[in-house]
Amino acid sequence: MEHRLLNAQVRKETTKGELRTHRGTGKIPAVLYGGGKEAMKLFLDATEFKKVSHGISESTILNLSIDGANREVFIKEHQRNILSGEIMHVDFLEIVKGRRLHAKVPLHLIGIPVGVRNGGILENPGHEVEVECDPRYLPEGIEVDVTNLDANHSIHVRDLPAIENVRVLSSPDLVIALVKFAKAEAEPVAEAAAAVPGAAPAAGAAAAPGAAPAAGAAATAPEKK
Repeated sequence: MEHRLLNAQVRKETTKGELRTHRGTGKIPAVLYGGGKEAMKLFLDATEFKKVSHGISESTILNLSIDGANREVFIKEHQRNILSGEIMHVDFLEIVKGRRLHAKVPLHLIGIPVGVRNGGILENPGHEVEVECDPRYLPEGIEVDVTNLDANHSIHVRDLPAIENVRVLSSPDLVIALVKFAKAEAEPVAEAAAAVPGAAPAAGAAAAPGAAPAAGAAATAPEKK
């Protein structure tokens, strides 16, 4: 599989002020960990990183080209400025070939459930699963067909089809998707009021024989004989 390419340059030790200046010129400080080597400090081009990292997940492998030498990595963490949304720092984890790894793989629901067509609501409690595998077999995502999912039914991790060379570590009982019916609408207010003992009759309705008049109602004068 061909992975996305991201360029990086080695950076020297810098102060916070110097890093702030570099960010102003469109550079993002980064650090590469793993691979049995000492952590490496890097600079990325902000525009390129935004383009390359768009739509990827924790399980997406990138080719990180450091001064011309390629390394396969994951983006393990990135920090953003809370106010501007600007990416302030990125941490990479280098992949060691031949060594099994743990990663979280996103789940993508495919299709419109039968239960939704019949008026139900689709819920998606589980958005990802944790897996263990050799890096070369790591899927970027897993598709889950929910077309035949009926109301009051659910799909669990144990229902996922087996993936060759990939071991799923998440609990088999984790719910991925289910369809529920929406709650019935409340009964009309008038009907609800009629069910309450001692409630006054609606306007224009005859009072039950022997019932006391409603509060504030004028008493009817006795008929003259």
